[in-house]
Amino acid sequence: MSSDDGQGGDGAGKAPPEQLALIRASVRDAKKPRAKPRTWRGAALAKELPVARVLVDKGVLHLDRYFDYAVPEELDADAQPGVRVRVRFGAGRHRVRDGRREGGGLIDGFLVERLAESDYSGPLAALAQVVSPERVLSAELLGLTRAVADRYAGSLADVLQLAVPPRNARAEQRPSPAPLPPPPAPDAGPWTRYGHGSAFVDALASGGAPRAVWNALPGPGWSDELARAMAATLASGRGALAVLPDGRTVARVDAALTALLGEGRHAVLTADAGPEKRYRQWLAVRRGSVRAVIGTRAAMFAPVQDLGLVALWDDGDDSHSEPHAPQPHAREVLLLRAAQDRCGFLLGGWSCTVEAAQLVETGWARPLIAARDQVRGAAPLVRTVGDGDLARDEAARAARLPTLAWQAVREGLRGGPVLVQVPRRGYVPRMACAACRAPARCRHCAGPLEAPDASALTCGWCGRAEENWHCPECGGFRLRAQVVGARRTAEELGRAFPAVPVRTSGREQVLDTVPGAPALVVSTPGAEPVAEGGYAAALLLDGWAMLGRPDLRAGEDALRRWIGAAALVRPQSEGGTVVVVAEPTLRPVQALVRWDPVGHAVRELAERAELGFPPVSRMAAVSGAPEAVSAFLAAAELPAEAEVLGPVPLPVTTAGRPRRVGAPPPGERWERALIRVPQGSGAALAAALKAAQAARMARGAPTGAGEAGAVRVRVDPPDIG
Repeated sequence: MSSDDGQGGDGAGKAPPEQLALIRASVRDAKKPRAKPRTWRGAALAKELPVARVLVDKGVLHLDRYFDYAVPEELDADAQPGVRVRVRFGAGRHRVRDGRREGGGLIDGFLVERLAESDYSGPLAALAQVVSPERVLSAELLGLTRAVADRYAGSLADVLQLAVPPRNARAEQRPSPAPLPPPPAPDAGPWTRYGHGSAFVDALASGGAPRAVWNALPGPGWSDELARAMAATLASGRGALAVLPDGRTVARVDAALTALLGEGRHAVLTADAGPEKRYRQWLAVRRGSVRAVIGTRAAMFAPVQDLGLVALWDDGDDSHSEPHAPQPHAREVLLLRAAQDRCGFLLGGWSCTVEAAQLVETGWARPLIAARDQVRGAAPLVRTVGDGDLARDEAARAARLPTLAWQAVREGLRGGPVLVQVPRRGYVPRMACAACRAPARCRHCAGPLEAPDASALTCGWCGRAEENWHCPECGGFRLRAQVVGARRTAEELGRAFPAVPVRTSGREQVLDTVPGAPALVVSTPGAEPVAEGGYAAALLLDGWAMLGRPDLRAGEDALRRWIGAAALVRPQSEGGTVVVVAEPTLRPVQALVRWDPVGHAVRELAERAELGFPPVSRMAAVSGAPEAVSAFLAAAELPAEAEVLGPVPLPVTTAGRPRRVGAPPPGERWERALIRVPQGSGAALAAALKAAQAARMARGAPTGAGEAGAVRVRVDPPDIG
């Protein structure tokens, strides 16, 4: 203290005894050396099982194996299989003292098992530290992550980073609640609407392991149906896991489980929970306190004990594909879990992917579908507007909405909200000449011109502003919207219906629910909020924008997004109407009109089987600089039945724009080759690619996507063109 505080120069001597004791204690603590991992030089080793087999956290393929370390006697009690440890890694053979290797940098890892002796003949380094006695890596989780790493040609350390959340000491110190007894088995409830639905729930409640592909009826009842399947599994004394595409769907299942079972019987694992809460929930599952888990993509590795059911909702959603190496898909991980734990499997959604249809086609899973009268009673009326209708429609020439769409909006607003799905966000993402319809392009780089707001016109590639544009084809100066975004659509509808509130849901702000009062809700695909009582009508605009994508899954994905929006509309018996602006003769549009996503997936699967496309075959993509890709393919010992397609150039990424996962660095010219093998040779292909990539890394070849000469390998790429 200073004399300004009323104390003299000897104020420290007049301090109270408690303060002096605190000061002395802090001084003593300051003199103590900070806790550092010891080298354990000369320390005695554990008398039993003195060798620890450790997986080090080095996500490089040529080090994707276990390393043996000596266990000091002082760490014997805590150094149990499954705990986090720190070890010294990288010491050479010459750095040996008293028969023990020393040196190297500290690195994290997991203790996999204890052994009586090591296969390694040289001296062993000692474990540096047991980070925590909490056993976070079980044998089941280790087996699952190893299977995932092998399937996707990745490293076990990378998969474990996805499977085990970062440690939080405060969460570990808090005890988990005592486990609750199994709840009573629920009745089948809405599952009676499906053929074999009641039998599926009864099988789960009796301890069985049924496998099913579930085509859910339109409406909000799917969350209650999923909750009942999980509750039936809990009633048998086993655990249940459900993976959902986003936080909004997690919240709906969370509410359904709470209403059915009460609080404390399930854990929610999402990134929104924060690191401490999420790790605390994860520990409760690992310790066996909670046996039901719902969550987003990362929950696919949740360590549920005595697993009886794994479920996945809407497997076609992009969010189920992990962007981090080795980029596994939640569907494939849960299929591995179902086989490993011999548990039930439920793949559900309003739509149906080709992979789901293949599970039924091969007999691995049974279909859970409703009768056609049930489907007709729950689905809205679907009407189409094709190119011929637009050409004859005067309203469509003056505005982008055809007459049928205007009528559906007017009639729908009399009884509730109306949903408008627009495939692009923003104001006017793409522009064209109003006279000749030629795309408007930048004078500097030939990139597409966009209108992110009501006035500015900028290049979508280089970002330069364009003030004096004129068409090089016809000399015109007027522009029209080639693809109109969600904000522009909301603005046009607001002018047409000035007395009706207009709400938008998209990338900037995603709405969860909207009231049942009349309103216009403009949304991008996947961001549609749920309306109280359902929407009175829905408009699905610019269908060609989704169907025209150069992607094998364009039709399947368009149908999935359309059905996802149409399922939120009231049934036809209550006046629910859906208008889709797309050519009615196209197969996805016909499937929407008939509400037959399963039939569409079955026909798509048959066509892919004729052409040898996934999922009837396994594929891998190898991308990088042309010379690096050629060298990689020449060195890889591919299976004899492998077929190499390409390589072909990839689009050049423009600097300053967001880069998709796997895209080349800005300005670099990459090529991509696809490697195709029959379904039964997928494991051999992954092993060959992993060995080739490991050999490159061992020679010091570049590994990062931004490094010159790097090669990127992805098994089962979602986008193959």
